[in-house]
Amino acid sequence: MSSLALNNSYTSLPVSFLDKKTVVLKHIAQSERLVAVRPASRLEVRPRPEMVSTGIVQLDALTGGIPRGCLTEVCGRPSSGKSSMLLATMASVTRRGEFCVLIDASDSFDPSSGAAAGVEFSKLLWIRCGKSSVFGYRASAKNDQTRVPHPSAFFVGGEAFDFTDSEHMTHDGQQIISKNVLANNQRPTANDSLEHVLKSTDLILQSGGFGLVVLDLAGIPDKFVRRIPLASWFRFQRTVEHTKTALMVVSEIVCAQTCAALVMKLSAVIDQPPTKPSHAQLLKEMHIEAEIMRSRLEGKPMQSVKTTFSAQALRAG
Repeated sequence: MSSLALNNSYTSLPVSFLDKKTVVLKHIAQSERLVAVRPASRLEVRPRPEMVSTGIVQLDALTGGIPRGCLTEVCGRPSSGKSSMLLATMASVTRRGEFCVLIDASDSFDPSSGAAAGVEFSKLLWIRCGKSSVFGYRASAKNDQTRVPHPSAFFVGGEAFDFTDSEHMTHDGQQIISKNVLANNQRPTANDSLEHVLKSTDLILQSGGFGLVVLDLAGIPDKFVRRIPLASWFRFQRTVEHTKTALMVVSEIVCAQTCAALVMKLSAVIDQPPTKPSHAQLLKEMHIEAEIMRSRLEGKPMQSVKTTFSAQALRAG
């Protein structure tokens, strides 16, 4: 082959490649699947969400507070400071005039401690899902046998009445809605109680209008908390997204997993001088250590960060 023919073949190759490239790019541009694909130059960084103060200076300096429109998880074993942080945050929110919801799964909230912490109860909706309220017991004056009422039951004169039926009847001069007194041994299971908690949380989040919604799962056994499906956490996270509501989940273990924008672990730090045996020492003070285990609020990967704070003893005995 002559040198002239070789030069002609080399010069023709780039032209064919350019034609193929043009055809491929045109085909890609017309693809319906790539309509939603944007170039990197058009992507926007999500702004940092508005924060809600926890009422604890050290925590606010560490995280900025509790993010609105996100799910925040606070975990820790018993006596790790979860209740102290919970009361401080609710007091801070209600003092600003915002409404707060406490979904108490184990019915362990102490109103006297909340009042001492500064919680304004006129701004607090307390949903009691524990045994003493929804699955509670109240003995009749005529019959001391244990009876567990339906979650929709209420008490009049020591008797448990169910208002799920449309039949009206009068009891001691009061208008009530009742079918009959519940039979013995109709005790709801733990799964029923947990389902009631999740449904209550879903209804509250769907209604909106609250500055802070707290789902307190502390006191619930770990095996039941782990049974909460991941779809429920995704639903809660998507519901509060793009809203002014801050959702805080308090539990003993990490349960929301990747749905939580901020995960904080609390633990108690007791500094007692080893002058006496451990069984002979008196507890004088206790510090609370907070560790940020995961945070999506930063633009870069989050490393473990710790801080220490002290809380006021609101109740003794």
